[in-house]
Amino acid sequence: MLNILWVAFIFIGMVYGTINGNISEINDAILDSGESAVTLVISMLGIICVWSGVMEIAKKGGLIAQLTHLMSPFVDFLFPEIPKKHPARDHISLNIIANILGLGWASTPSGLAAMRELAALNDFNTCASSSMCNFLILNISSLQLIPVTIISYRSSYGAASPADIVAPAIISTAASTLAAVVFIKLMSCRLWEHIPRARERS
Repeated sequence: MLNILWVAFIFIGMVYGTINGNISEINDAILDSGESAVTLVISMLGIICVWSGVMEIAKKGGLIAQLTHLMSPFVDFLFPEIPKKHPARDHISLNIIANILGLGWASTPSGLAAMRELAALNDFNTCASSSMCNFLILNISSLQLIPVTIISYRSSYGAASPADIVAPAIISTAASTLAAVVFIKLMSCRLWEHIPRARERS
């Protein structure tokens, strides 16, 4: 669906630019955007590699295991249906930690691994389980204490003080994460209310 929307946006933009005689500006924008995208990817590659390496060192050094243990009550609170010592819990914790550190892309592998484990718990059903939905909501809200990725973007685009984004990022992501947690618990309560009724009907 998103692919269709993006193609539609591009097509409408090109048609509108052609009608208004701005096709040359469109061509210039396409070329400049392509060059900027390649430059940005190259500049971000080193930063992502460094932080991914730091996460791997922390994992092998036992730091991630300790942080995962500390986050266990939080995971229990949001995902009570996941069995104890299930691999999904470790992947969820690692994903949350990476997001808190603002690593962005570096959190993707743990997020995919967590979703795979949750899908296995759901017997690979085509309908997502409540745990899968809750994890997606929590991942999107993404509390960040150190928005490394955004700081890197600002630095690559020449911002005078790239780290000025830290305080607004903490406030906004804290608010979004709080809203996500409240929504998850409210929906969980509604779900558990309907389960006994469904059993009675069956």
